[in-house]
Amino acid sequence: MHIFPAIDVLGGRAVRLLQGDYDKVTVYNEDVVAQAAAWIAQGAQWLHIVDLDGARSGRQINRAVIAEVASTFPEVNIQVGGGIRTIEAARDVLEAGVARVILGTALVGDPSKVREIVEQFGPDSVVAGIDARDGQVAVEGWREHSGRDALHLAHDLADWGIQHLVFTDIARDGAQTGIHAQSYRDIADAAGFPVIVSGGVTSLDDIVAVRQLGASVAEGVIIGRALYEDNFTLEQALSVLSGDCSGQYDDAALLHEGPQPLSEDD
Repeated sequence: MHIFPAIDVLGGRAVRLLQGDYDKVTVYNEDVVAQAAAWIAQGAQWLHIVDLDGARSGRQINRAVIAEVASTFPEVNIQVGGGIRTIEAARDVLEAGVARVILGTALVGDPSKVREIVEQFGPDSVVAGIDARDGQVAVEGWREHSGRDALHLAHDLADWGIQHLVFTDIARDGAQTGIHAQSYRDIADAAGFPVIVSGGVTSLDDIVAVRQLGASVAEGVIIGRALYEDNFTLEQALSVLSGDCSGQYDDAALLHEGPQPLSEDD
Protein backbone atom coordinates (compact mmCIF):
# COMPACT_ATOMS: atom_id res chain seq x y z
CA MET A 1 0.00 0.00 0.00
CA HIS A 2 1.04 3.58 -0.65
CA ILE A 3 0.42 6.93 0.98
CA PHE A 4 -0.26 9.77 -1.45
CA PRO A 5 0.21 13.21 0.15
CA ALA A 6 -2.19 15.54 -1.65
CA ILE A 7 -1.25 18.80 -3.32
CA ASP A 8 -4.25 20.60 -4.76
CA VAL A 9 -3.16 23.48 -6.98
CA LEU A 10 -5.34 26.58 -7.38
CA GLY A 11 -3.88 29.74 -8.84
CA GLY A 12 -0.41 28.24 -8.58
CA ARG A 13 -0.69 27.68 -4.83
CA ALA A 14 -1.07 24.57 -2.69
CA VAL A 15 -4.55 24.66 -1.17
CA ARG A 16 -7.32 22.49 0.20
CA LEU A 17 -11.02 22.86 -0.47
CA LEU A 18 -13.76 21.87 1.96
CA GLN A 19 -15.99 19.24 0.33
CA GLY A 20 -14.92 20.42 -3.11
CA ASP A 21 -16.29 23.94 -2.60
CA TYR A 22 -14.18 26.53 -4.47
CA ASP A 23 -15.52 29.19 -2.13
CA LYS A 24 -14.06 27.38 0.87
CA VAL A 25 -10.33 27.50 0.15
CA THR A 26 -7.47 27.26 2.62
CA VAL A 27 -4.05 28.20 1.25
CA TYR A 28 -1.26 26.15 2.83
CA ASN A 29 1.73 27.05 0.71
CA GLU A 30 2.32 29.72 -1.92
CA ASP A 31 5.06 27.53 -3.42
CA VAL A 32 3.87 24.18 -4.81
CA VAL A 33 7.42 22.92 -5.44
CA ALA A 34 8.37 23.72 -1.85
CA GLN A 35 5.32 21.82 -0.61
CA ALA A 36 6.30 18.81 -2.70
CA ALA A 37 9.81 19.02 -1.28
CA ALA A 38 8.39 19.01 2.26
CA TRP A 39 6.42 15.80 1.70
CA ILE A 40 9.35 14.12 -0.04
CA ALA A 41 11.66 15.07 2.84
CA GLN A 42 9.26 13.21 5.14
CA GLY A 43 9.45 10.05 3.05
CA ALA A 44 6.83 10.43 0.32
CA GLN A 45 7.36 8.10 -2.63
CA TRP A 46 4.12 9.18 -4.33
CA LEU A 47 2.41 12.55 -4.70
CA HIS A 48 -1.23 13.13 -5.64
CA ILE A 49 -1.53 16.46 -7.46
CA VAL A 50 -4.81 17.93 -8.67
CA ASP A 51 -5.05 20.98 -10.92
CA LEU A 52 -8.19 22.53 -9.45
CA ASP A 53 -8.23 25.28 -12.05
CA GLY A 54 -8.04 22.57 -14.69
CA ALA A 55 -10.84 20.55 -13.12
CA ARG A 56 -13.07 23.62 -13.21
CA SER A 57 -12.12 24.79 -16.71
CA GLY A 58 -11.70 21.45 -18.47
CA ARG A 59 -8.12 22.11 -19.53
CA GLN A 60 -4.74 22.04 -17.84
CA ILE A 61 -3.98 25.40 -16.22
CA ASN A 62 -1.17 24.60 -13.79
CA ARG A 63 0.84 22.28 -16.05
CA ALA A 64 4.02 24.37 -15.73
CA VAL A 65 4.27 24.09 -11.96
CA ILE A 66 3.34 20.39 -12.06
CA ALA A 67 6.05 19.81 -14.67
CA GLU A 68 8.48 21.67 -12.41
CA VAL A 69 7.69 19.33 -9.54
CA ALA A 70 8.19 16.31 -11.79
CA SER A 71 11.51 17.54 -13.16
CA THR A 72 12.79 18.61 -9.73
CA PHE A 73 11.97 15.26 -8.11
CA PRO A 74 12.30 12.58 -10.83
CA GLU A 75 12.74 9.90 -8.18
CA VAL A 76 9.16 10.37 -6.93
CA ASN A 77 6.03 8.97 -8.58
CA ILE A 78 3.33 11.53 -9.28
CA GLN A 79 -0.29 11.04 -10.27
CA VAL A 80 -2.05 14.10 -11.66
CA GLY A 81 -5.72 14.93 -12.20
CA GLY A 82 -7.82 17.91 -13.14
CA GLY A 83 -8.81 18.88 -16.66
CA ILE A 84 -7.42 15.79 -18.40
CA ARG A 85 -10.15 14.81 -20.84
CA THR A 86 -8.38 14.14 -24.16
CA ILE A 87 -5.53 12.01 -25.50
CA GLU A 88 -3.56 15.18 -26.16
CA ALA A 89 -3.97 16.40 -22.58
CA ALA A 90 -2.99 12.99 -21.18
CA ARG A 91 0.09 12.89 -23.40
CA ASP A 92 1.08 16.42 -22.42
CA VAL A 93 0.95 15.61 -18.71
CA LEU A 94 2.70 12.26 -19.01
CA GLU A 95 5.46 13.79 -21.13
CA ALA A 96 6.00 16.27 -18.30
CA GLY A 97 7.32 13.34 -16.28
CA VAL A 98 4.39 12.18 -14.17
CA ALA A 99 3.64 8.49 -13.66
CA ARG A 100 -0.15 8.50 -13.96
CA VAL A 101 -2.97 10.69 -15.21
CA ILE A 102 -6.33 10.67 -13.48
CA LEU A 103 -9.48 10.70 -15.59
CA GLY A 104 -12.67 11.86 -13.91
CA THR A 105 -15.24 13.74 -15.95
CA ALA A 106 -14.23 11.79 -19.07
CA LEU A 107 -15.38 8.56 -17.41
CA VAL A 108 -18.94 9.81 -17.65
CA GLY A 109 -18.73 12.13 -20.64
CA ASP A 110 -16.66 10.10 -23.11
CA PRO A 111 -15.97 6.44 -22.18
CA SER A 112 -14.67 5.73 -25.69
CA LYS A 113 -12.00 8.36 -25.15
CA VAL A 114 -11.05 6.69 -21.88
CA ARG A 115 -10.53 3.42 -23.73
CA GLU A 116 -8.33 5.18 -26.28
CA ILE A 117 -6.22 6.80 -23.57
CA VAL A 118 -5.71 3.46 -21.82
CA GLU A 119 -4.80 1.78 -25.11
CA GLN A 120 -2.41 4.60 -26.02
CA PHE A 121 -0.51 4.88 -22.74
CA GLY A 122 -1.15 1.58 -20.94
CA PRO A 123 -3.19 0.70 -17.86
CA ASP A 124 -0.39 1.54 -15.43
CA SER A 125 -0.41 5.16 -16.64
CA VAL A 126 -4.13 5.77 -16.14
CA VAL A 127 -6.21 6.14 -12.98
CA ALA A 128 -9.98 6.45 -12.85
CA GLY A 129 -11.16 9.16 -10.48
CA ILE A 130 -14.67 8.57 -9.16
CA ASP A 131 -15.85 11.38 -6.91
CA ALA A 132 -19.21 10.74 -5.30
CA ARG A 133 -21.70 12.52 -3.11
CA ASP A 134 -24.44 10.33 -1.60
CA GLY A 135 -23.41 7.52 -3.95
CA GLN A 136 -23.81 9.65 -7.09
CA VAL A 137 -20.88 10.63 -9.31
CA ALA A 138 -19.98 14.33 -9.46
CA VAL A 139 -18.11 15.83 -12.42
CA GLU A 140 -16.74 19.18 -13.67
CA GLY A 141 -14.64 19.76 -10.57
CA TRP A 142 -17.35 18.27 -8.33
CA ARG A 143 -19.74 21.08 -9.28
CA GLU A 144 -22.25 18.99 -11.23
CA HIS A 145 -24.05 15.71 -10.61
CA SER A 146 -23.69 13.28 -13.51
CA GLY A 147 -26.71 11.13 -12.74
CA ARG A 148 -24.46 8.08 -12.65
CA ASP A 149 -24.32 5.68 -9.72
CA ALA A 150 -20.76 5.33 -8.41
CA LEU A 151 -20.95 1.56 -8.02
CA HIS A 152 -22.31 1.07 -11.53
CA LEU A 153 -19.56 3.25 -12.98
CA ALA A 154 -16.89 1.36 -11.02
CA HIS A 155 -18.25 -1.89 -12.44
CA ASP A 156 -17.59 -0.63 -16.00
CA LEU A 157 -13.94 0.32 -15.46
CA ALA A 158 -12.31 -3.07 -16.03
CA ASP A 159 -14.03 -3.32 -19.42
CA TRP A 160 -12.25 -0.09 -20.39
CA GLY A 161 -8.85 -1.46 -19.33
CA ILE A 162 -8.69 0.52 -16.08
CA GLN A 163 -6.70 -1.07 -13.25
CA HIS A 164 -6.34 1.85 -10.81
CA LEU A 165 -9.06 3.88 -9.11
CA VAL A 166 -9.21 6.82 -6.73
CA PHE A 167 -12.56 6.94 -4.98
CA THR A 168 -13.32 10.19 -3.17
CA ASP A 169 -16.14 10.56 -0.68
CA ILE A 170 -16.87 14.25 -1.32
CA ALA A 171 -18.92 14.78 1.83
CA ARG A 172 -15.91 13.78 3.90
CA ASP A 173 -13.18 15.41 1.80
CA GLY A 174 -11.41 18.08 3.79
CA ALA A 175 -13.92 17.72 6.62
CA GLN A 176 -11.75 15.44 8.79
CA THR A 177 -14.68 13.23 9.71
CA GLY A 178 -12.86 9.91 9.37
CA ILE A 179 -13.14 7.45 6.52
CA HIS A 180 -16.14 5.26 5.84
CA ALA A 181 -14.44 1.89 5.38
CA GLN A 182 -17.45 0.04 3.98
CA SER A 183 -17.69 2.46 1.06
CA TYR A 184 -14.27 1.34 -0.13
CA ARG A 185 -15.12 -2.33 0.26
CA ASP A 186 -18.22 -1.74 -1.88
CA ILE A 187 -16.34 0.17 -4.57
CA ALA A 188 -13.47 -2.34 -4.72
CA ASP A 189 -15.96 -5.17 -5.02
CA ALA A 190 -17.76 -3.40 -7.87
CA ALA A 191 -14.53 -2.56 -9.69
CA GLY A 192 -12.87 -5.91 -9.15
CA PHE A 193 -9.55 -4.39 -8.10
CA PRO A 194 -8.18 -2.33 -5.16
CA VAL A 195 -8.96 1.37 -4.81
CA ILE A 196 -7.11 4.38 -3.48
CA VAL A 197 -8.93 5.74 -0.42
CA SER A 198 -9.64 9.48 -0.53
CA GLY A 199 -11.64 11.74 1.75
CA GLY A 200 -12.04 12.12 5.48
CA VAL A 201 -8.69 10.97 6.89
CA THR A 202 -8.44 12.56 10.31
CA SER A 203 -6.19 10.53 12.58
CA LEU A 204 -3.82 7.60 12.60
CA ASP A 205 -6.83 5.42 13.39
CA ASP A 206 -7.92 6.02 9.80
CA ILE A 207 -4.57 4.82 8.52
CA VAL A 208 -4.99 1.66 10.57
CA ALA A 209 -8.47 1.28 9.08
CA VAL A 210 -7.01 1.47 5.59
CA ARG A 211 -4.36 -1.10 6.48
CA GLN A 212 -7.05 -3.39 7.84
CA LEU A 213 -9.01 -3.18 4.59
CA GLY A 214 -6.20 -5.26 3.10
CA ALA A 215 -4.41 -5.15 -0.22
CA SER A 216 -7.39 -6.65 -2.05
CA VAL A 217 -9.46 -3.56 -1.19
CA ALA A 218 -6.98 -0.69 -0.78
CA GLU A 219 -4.05 0.21 -3.01
CA GLY A 220 -3.30 3.12 -0.72
CA VAL A 221 -4.67 6.31 0.80
CA ILE A 222 -4.58 9.99 -0.11
CA ILE A 223 -4.02 12.33 2.84
CA GLY A 224 -4.54 16.07 2.64
CA ARG A 225 -5.80 18.37 5.37
CA ALA A 226 -4.83 16.01 8.22
CA LEU A 227 -1.18 16.41 7.22
CA TYR A 228 -1.43 20.14 6.59
CA GLU A 229 -3.10 20.66 9.96
CA ASP A 230 -0.44 18.55 11.75
CA ASN A 231 -2.89 15.95 13.03
CA PHE A 232 0.02 13.56 12.54
CA THR A 233 3.18 13.46 10.46
CA LEU A 234 3.73 11.69 7.18
CA GLU A 235 6.45 9.63 8.84
CA GLN A 236 3.94 8.44 11.44
CA ALA A 237 1.38 7.57 8.77
CA LEU A 238 3.93 5.61 6.75
CA SER A 239 4.97 3.71 9.86
CA VAL A 240 1.38 2.86 10.78
CA LEU A 241 0.45 1.78 7.26
CA SER A 242 3.44 -0.54 7.09
CA GLY A 243 2.60 -2.00 10.51
CA ASP A 244 6.00 -0.90 11.79
CA CYS A 245 4.63 0.80 14.90
CA SER A 246 3.91 0.12 18.52
CA GLY A 247 1.20 0.86 21.04
CA GLN A 248 -2.45 1.49 20.28
CA TYR A 249 -1.96 1.51 16.51
CA ASP A 250 -1.09 -2.17 16.49
CA ASP A 251 -4.62 -2.85 17.70
CA ALA A 252 -8.01 -2.59 16.02
CA ALA A 253 -8.73 0.78 14.46
CA LEU A 254 -11.72 2.98 14.96
CA LEU A 255 -13.32 2.44 11.57
CA HIS A 256 -15.53 5.54 11.67
CA GLU A 257 -18.48 3.69 10.19
CA GLY A 258 -21.00 6.36 9.27
CA PRO A 259 -24.66 6.10 8.31
CA GLN A 260 -24.31 6.13 4.50
CA PRO A 261 -22.44 3.14 3.06
CA LEU A 262 -22.57 2.73 -0.69
CA SER A 263 -24.71 -0.17 -1.74
CA GLU A 264 -26.54 -1.37 -4.81
CA ASP A 265 -29.76 -0.15 -3.19
CA ASP A 266 -28.63 3.49 -2.84
